[in-house]
Amino acid sequence: MSARGDRYITAKSPVEGLRRRKLSFLPVFAQAVANVAPAGAMSVIPALIFPGLVFGTSGPNLLMTFGAAMAVIILVSFCLRPMAQRMAAVSGLYSYTAKGLGPRTAISAGWSAIFGYALVAMASLLAVGTYGVELFINLGLQLADSRGPTALVILGAAAGACLLMVRGIRLSAWSTLLMESISIAILTVVLIVYFTFNASSVNLDGVFAWHGNFDSLWIGIVVAVSAFVGFESPTTLGGEAHRPFVSIPRAITWTPILAGVLYLVAATAQDVALDKASPSIIASSTPLSNLISSTSPMVAAVLDFGIAASWFACAIASVNALSRILFCMGREGVALRAVGRTHPAFRTPSTAIMVVMPVIAAVPIAVILFGVSPGLALTNLFTLGAYGYLGSYILASASLPFFLRRIGENTTASWILGSATPLILAFVLWAAATVSVQAGNLQSFIYGAVFLASVLYATFLHYRRPGRLASIGIYDETRDSDLFHDRWTP
Repeated sequence: MSARGDRYITAKSPVEGLRRRKLSFLPVFAQAVANVAPAGAMSVIPALIFPGLVFGTSGPNLLMTFGAAMAVIILVSFCLRPMAQRMAAVSGLYSYTAKGLGPRTAISAGWSAIFGYALVAMASLLAVGTYGVELFINLGLQLADSRGPTALVILGAAAGACLLMVRGIRLSAWSTLLMESISIAILTVVLIVYFTFNASSVNLDGVFAWHGNFDSLWIGIVVAVSAFVGFESPTTLGGEAHRPFVSIPRAITWTPILAGVLYLVAATAQDVALDKASPSIIASSTPLSNLISSTSPMVAAVLDFGIAASWFACAIASVNALSRILFCMGREGVALRAVGRTHPAFRTPSTAIMVVMPVIAAVPIAVILFGVSPGLALTNLFTLGAYGYLGSYILASASLPFFLRRIGENTTASWILGSATPLILAFVLWAAATVSVQAGNLQSFIYGAVFLASVLYATFLHYRRPGRLASIGIYDETRDSDLFHDRWTP
């Protein structure tokens, strides 16, 4: 602590070792955009919902699904923004929940967030492998069995992502922003060209028709939410952002709005395009690519490159956020102490990154080698990931009024927002889980088991390791050098 005895100033930050206050707004915003992966989500998520989860319906079910998901996520961003304006968190929702609802609840929020980030990262690598191989096929390469090449692409992508993340958040953030910008540009140009040449056959009447299938709507919203999840990942950069109380709130506010607009346009376009596609194209693992390939394989190859690059950026952003939650847990002692170490030169949570990447790469490789359909695997991974995110969103949103009351900023608006948002999220999650269980799917049980395990672990810490439980909620505290501008302090 400071020699003046000021309890708000510390000589050494609890998250010492990360490169502090170096990221400008653009890299912070890039983390959010890359984690959302607009280009990849625009290409993949509507196609997954169209044939598989909305049971043959079209039009408004896609628009309503993405519109409802957008509204839900914007509510969550409104809940997170006030906390991001007041706390330079390195573990995001996990830290917010600790300060609002207490450390035991924070364990469940942290585990849910880790689960969500991990599943989306796995799905992203699977998409990279699937569209990477599809790129080679559209370029004329004949493959007798695509499983081996797909696994190799996934392995190479995982190694490249690991290298970028260990080398530094600034390098990985700028790389993901570049890849995502190129991907969005490619997808936009391809869709414009496709609809320009097929304008005479475009019929928007079905886009606004309502088929009244609410059961599929709830599951569709959960899958559509997976197109937005990760927008909050800049909250894990509180220690590394140059102006965290300004750049992070801006990033988490504007990302879901901008992404939502793109998704509504893409959902409309794919609804029209896939409505006239053959059943074989709709049932394929890469329906949009196959649809374009029937007209121009070369254009489809360019599209495949853009989609694969977008999902590669998403994998990097997801693991960047996940590793920082593990890093904080390691520093607190509620996870292995080793994952709380940072790289001495690059100042990144390198140990946490190296621990999680083999697991994240192994799952999509196993999916491919065991012959599971990539389309089915993507649907299950995205759905499971969305369950994890929704669980952490519920707890973090409910933390808002308690967080503000704790620091003497209690408001009526925060209680209304902090009550309504979790209730809406919980209803969507419960409705989707109910329909999923009735259909015989195991996603709800898997996430339920993870959540129950987190509760049991928090209970164990409460009774057997109360000191470790009390340490939960560390963040990048103000240092003497932040006030006295000691430029030689890293």
